[in-house]
Amino acid sequence: MAARLNPLTALTAAAAVLVITTAASSWAVSLTVAVGAVLLAAAAGIVRRVLLAAAVIVVPFWLSLLVIHGLFFPEGRTALASWGPARVTAEGLTFALEMGLRTAAFVLVLMVFSFSVRIPELVAALTARRVPPQVGYVLASTLLLAPLVAARLDKVRQAQESRGLVVGRGIGSRLAAIRLQMVPLVLGLVHDAGIRAQSLDARGFRSTGPRTSFTQVRDSAAQATFRVFAILLALAAVGWRIAESLPAGSLSAWFLSGAGGG
Repeated sequence: MAARLNPLTALTAAAAVLVITTAASSWAVSLTVAVGAVLLAAAAGIVRRVLLAAAVIVVPFWLSLLVIHGLFFPEGRTALASWGPARVTAEGLTFALEMGLRTAAFVLVLMVFSFSVRIPELVAALTARRVPPQVGYVLASTLLLAPLVAARLDKVRQAQESRGLVVGRGIGSRLAAIRLQMVPLVLGLVHDAGIRAQSLDARGFRSTGPRTSFTQVRDSAAQATFRVFAILLALAAVGWRIAESLPAGSLSAWFLSGAGGG
């Protein structure tokens, strides 16, 4: 679905959703965004990949939130259970739930964007907007990092298994295999980075002047209007959050003082 859109439209929509979710600071908004991201992933046929990748990030974070805030929340008053210094409080669980839902919404939105956007089109769109090539390269490299690491790790595993490495079903055997695979994985990634840097220099990556691209990215007036609207909506959400955090009456006093000074 996002492939039919200009990559900048999808990027702007994802960024605006994240800003609005942060400004709202509401578990209901975070849950709505998370469910919406899952539905979009299902419509695009990438829901399994999105959920698996998101679970790798979200589940450990949820567990840490549960331990830190669920058991040792300093502002907790309503104790549900206690074991010495550890106390399960309603306030701590509520805070952990809100933070967990917000993080899940963030991760799901970013995963939907990263799995649905076409990297060459994104780089071409940024180049057409005269964005510095370093920015486009960093963004593209970030989006391609997970598939690159997964592919390299699979090659390392296959090479080690062909030389007789046997990975058992136990936790100890798997941890030992991971330790043996990390060294060639890191060395391979560092080697690839050096080769990639030489290739970029050979192609004039750092040179100045106009640039062209073989990839043509479609755009429309409707998408350009949507991008402007999304940015304004995100800015309005940030302004509303700032105004809400100010003490009562301070905003009106600021306007009155400004009018009086004028």
